[in-house]
Amino acid sequence: MTTQLFVPKFRVDECLAQVKECLEKGWTGMGFKTVEIEDRWKEYTGLPHAHFLSSATAGLHLAFEVLKRKHGWQDGDEVISTSLTFVSTNHAIKYAGLTPVFADVDKYLCLDPEAILDKITTRTRAVVFVGLGGNTGQLDKVAQICKEKGIALVLDAAHMAGTRYRGKHIGYNADVTVFSFQAVKNMPTADSGMICFKEQSDDELARKLTWLGINKDTYARTAAQGAYKWKYDVEDLGFKYHGNSIMAGLALVSLKYLDNDNSYRRQISKWYRDELNGVEGIEIVPVAEGCESSTHLLQLRLERRDGLLVFLNEKGVYPGVHYTDNSEYEMYKDCGQCKNSVKASNEIISLPMHVGLSKNEVDKVSCLVKEFLKG
Repeated sequence: MTTQLFVPKFRVDECLAQVKECLEKGWTGMGFKTVEIEDRWKEYTGLPHAHFLSSATAGLHLAFEVLKRKHGWQDGDEVISTSLTFVSTNHAIKYAGLTPVFADVDKYLCLDPEAILDKITTRTRAVVFVGLGGNTGQLDKVAQICKEKGIALVLDAAHMAGTRYRGKHIGYNADVTVFSFQAVKNMPTADSGMICFKEQSDDELARKLTWLGINKDTYARTAAQGAYKWKYDVEDLGFKYHGNSIMAGLALVSLKYLDNDNSYRRQISKWYRDELNGVEGIEIVPVAEGCESSTHLLQLRLERRDGLLVFLNEKGVYPGVHYTDNSEYEMYKDCGQCKNSVKASNEIISLPMHVGLSKNEVDKVSCLVKEFLKG
């Protein structure tokens, strides 16, 4: 038995048809399919704006750049973040010349509202909330704190495509939300993402910054009329962050199946929970009340985590750890160490979670976990 942590499911024939259409049309770059996936994503989420990007990491950097320029933030101003995340979250803060300040997590492994309040200073400009594994945690309380304190809320929704809170797709209470469609995410492409600003002016600035600061992209110039349709201005120092039509085509196929795939992920999670709830020596990370999670991850906590990793690997099961506490990395040692985050980082293990898993495979993995705990 070999069971991988993540195995993305591509509907190959449909994906190839999307790619074929791009190649036949002779348009594989920005525009064409990227416009279509942006429209479909707005329809799906109910969010007012959506811009398709090369990656979620690019999106997070862009989020901080746009907000910094809009509000006149200074280099060194602070963003409250979590140390229990992939380094993209905190790298993006540094890319924009801002300073990450770590606050602690709650039982959902998301930022704790009380911990955020303890970290707010006169230099705090934003909070970045990471919906780890697709969980909303106490996001509504965090959003309320940000509103009351007059600070921006950036939602790192890399794991949250399809997550809903009390029936509403997430992102509605953030200034900007960034999604990932990376290769092993719930809505896989090869690599791409989506940034969704609340305000139209922020979306407009983002579109310029993703295309090197140019005020008119190639697709818009091609569709324009007149002798000077080729002419443009460069109004900002921007980046090369826009998405392309090949990735957008794959995203269009993945979006068709996202809700069904997420539903099956929740079924897999239920199978794991039915087998492992109440087993002595482990705790399953809970899902917040009212959250219909995308269930990107199913995480256990146990003191003998490293031993279980080795044991499962020997049996052909390959789980993961999400994530190493960022305060252990040299470049983040000065951002503060948080007790709950460090403890969780040493205890968490992500069990295999993908739509190719059968109940029989879930049962086998669960039996191996229980076998290890008895040893």
